[in-house]
Amino acid sequence: MKTALKLPPAFAEVLNYPHVETFILHDDGRFPNSRLPLIIYRNALKQTGVEAENVFKKLFSASDWGNNWVANVYDFHHYHSTTHEVLGVSGGEASLQFGGDNGIAERISAGDVIIIAAGVAHKNNGCTQDFAVVGGYPEGRDWDLNKGLPGERPKVDENIANLPPPEFDPVYGAEGPLLDYWK
Repeated sequence: MKTALKLPPAFAEVLNYPHVETFILHDDGRFPNSRLPLIIYRNALKQTGVEAENVFKKLFSASDWGNNWVANVYDFHHYHSTTHEVLGVSGGEASLQFGGDNGIAERISAGDVIIIAAGVAHKNNGCTQDFAVVGGYPEGRDWDLNKGLPGERPKVDENIANLPPPEFDPVYGAEGPLLDYWK
């Protein structure tokens, strides 16, 4: 039995309590999207750049969101069926499209955190040169890459339906807002 995660005191100095935005993105026939909302924590982290990369990696790892990486977001619609995903924006700005062509476009910037439920399509519509994100997955799960092509379903739908909810919010741990929104 796991004990409730307590964030180290050092994180209190680098985190803001964010403005939480949620969006429900429905199945459009091509992309499953999700009954779980897409969540954006605006201005969650005070740092940017390399400092932010390191803090995001530590935060995500402390909350058991592992298999971390630092990169950009693909410039084509894609989604994962084997895991949920968190993106911590460590630098720059971007317009990210969620939910496929008929979904929503959101401007995100350094310090923001995006939590993407399995099945939710996402794509980079354009970004500044310094745009970078730190990614992670609950329990360090492996991810698959799906593009909404014929033949992906019904297998991806089964994967998504069998995926357990994360135990911790990737940023705020055992008490984080994600746990309330993804009940």
